[in-house]
Amino acid sequence: MKPSDHILIVDDDRDIRDMVADYLRKNGLRASTAADGREMRAALEAQDVDLIVLDLMLPGDDGLVLCRNLRAGPHKAIPVLMLTARDDATDRIVGLEMGADDYLAKPFAPRELLARINAVIRRTRMLPPNLRVSEATRLIAFGHWRLDTTARHLLDRDGTAIALSGAEFRLLRVFLDHPQRVLSRDQLLNLTQGRDAEHFDRSIDLLVSRLRQRLQDDARDQSYIKTVRSEGYVFSQAVTLVGEDA
Repeated sequence: MKPSDHILIVDDDRDIRDMVADYLRKNGLRASTAADGREMRAALEAQDVDLIVLDLMLPGDDGLVLCRNLRAGPHKAIPVLMLTARDDATDRIVGLEMGADDYLAKPFAPRELLARINAVIRRTRMLPPNLRVSEATRLIAFGHWRLDTTARHLLDRDGTAIALSGAEFRLLRVFLDHPQRVLSRDQLLNLTQGRDAEHFDRSIDLLVSRLRQRLQDDARDQSYIKTVRSEGYVFSQAVTLVGEDA
């Protein structure tokens, strides 16, 4: 029988982490807890984890630092759902830029947390075939750029590496997987963050603007990401997989 998914809850509030762990176990998941970054790292070394529920406000290294370090280390593939103490757009955007896959503001209903956990895990495991790039073809070419899917950075025509935030990388991967197709804000939020758009949510517009700057894509010319009025965005370049030496 396939073992149930294992969730690691990292929160310095014992009542919250015990409550969440108990609720997840009652709903068929395995759950472990950690009070800070040190305990989180120890738990990751001791056992396999399928998703981390990570509180933003922690003693010592906070959730943003821990998330950034996770994305740069051996556990970078583990999805992260970040808990924020307030429904602050800045916290959400910075968390997503550090590499979080989704967020949830406190206080939250355990049922919603469970639904988001399941959605993130399902989305992570249902990547289409052309997102599963092998080591031999880990570069995606478009225009005069290449995306290194292992190092998670852009390469310009001279081979110079351009760093991407976690959120920028995920958004670019979605565009590269759906070239010449109009994607609405709701679709982009769902594909990059595993959730539907909220009223007045413009985080995708901000990320598109930041990604255009990385691609040196003039907002008026829009050679790569074109705005489709009242509909969303479309990636207009052809996309190909190439070998490392190409």
